[in-house]
Amino acid sequence: MPSGIRGKDLAGLRKMNAAVVIRALRARSPQTVSQLASATGLSRPTIEGLVETLSARGWVAETEGSPSGRAGGRPARSFRFRSEAGLVVGVDIGLHKVVMDLSDLAGETIARVREDTDPEMTGLARLEFLRTRLAALLSAHSVTSDRLLAIAVGVPGMVDSTGRFRSQVIPDWNDVDLARRLADTFSCRILVENDANLAVVAEHWRGSAALVDDAVCILAGRRIAAGLLLSGRLHRGRRGGAGEMSTLPHLGLGPARESLRWSGERLPGESDIEALARAAADEDPRALAAVHDFARRLAPAIAALILAVDPELVVLAGGISPLADALVPSLAEELEHMTQHVPPITASTLGEAVVARGAVRRALDAVNRELLDDPESLTPMT
Repeated sequence: MPSGIRGKDLAGLRKMNAAVVIRALRARSPQTVSQLASATGLSRPTIEGLVETLSARGWVAETEGSPSGRAGGRPARSFRFRSEAGLVVGVDIGLHKVVMDLSDLAGETIARVREDTDPEMTGLARLEFLRTRLAALLSAHSVTSDRLLAIAVGVPGMVDSTGRFRSQVIPDWNDVDLARRLADTFSCRILVENDANLAVVAEHWRGSAALVDDAVCILAGRRIAAGLLLSGRLHRGRRGGAGEMSTLPHLGLGPARESLRWSGERLPGESDIEALARAAADEDPRALAAVHDFARRLAPAIAALILAVDPELVVLAGGISPLADALVPSLAEELEHMTQHVPPITASTLGEAVVARGAVRRALDAVNRELLDDPESLTPMT
């Protein structure tokens, strides 16, 4: 066998084995060499060589003591994956706000920033606003863009397989390749995804849908859309338009939010939704009637999704989350007349960060794929 071919095969095998070790440590850290050998099926000498290499590369660090709790003698060497070795940013940008979540490779939030935006802002101004705010977030935490491994951006509209965006909410960005535009400023991997899709990803990752594989997440604020999780996988549709219900005028979702306008008492700093939720909790008849009217308008679209995909769970997320206590029973009552079975309906536990958290998960998935394909392809932070 020619030496060139053999060398390539050995190098490929080493990369594959390194990826196996990284995957094992990402699943559970710390682990001793013996534990890694048992978990991966690799020999101790192979594990020892790989952890030394990965330590030198910055992906793995040795820890003190033994996770097995062995008493007496010299503790077994144990190693952990360095979740601080890289950072990602998840972004939720819409017409009225931007939320940014800076996280490590374990998905733990380091910083989260929310800022209102001017709905009259032009597409070009909005793009510059996003660039500026991202740069400010990185600067505030002493993270230069070249040390960032990925940015994922959630947007209110359809995103096709090329990353191009179509939206009724931000029409100035129609057909814009947002990832390429941001790549002019940030050198890391950049991804763009529909916000409702990211919401259901977040709910399955660390939210209300963590224990189910078939879920519908209704993202409702100034626009209503759905993210679909089928057999544990995000269902985007052929052109990225699955769940974009608000584009169908016959469903009447556009004016549905009018039901939630609140003319009653508002405490300082309260939004319409927060004031309405407080009034509904106090059993104010006007507030309860408003919530029920919203449920009546929303129910046909949810019923159609329930009949189409038969989910285990429906999650209510986005701006309507504060209304969940009053909205869930009203919605269930409406759905009983429309579907053969009403699945459990629950509220998101992630609040206004749901899309940004889903974007973090999307960014981490991209980093994981690249890291596991080739651990030498990324340069971790030291």
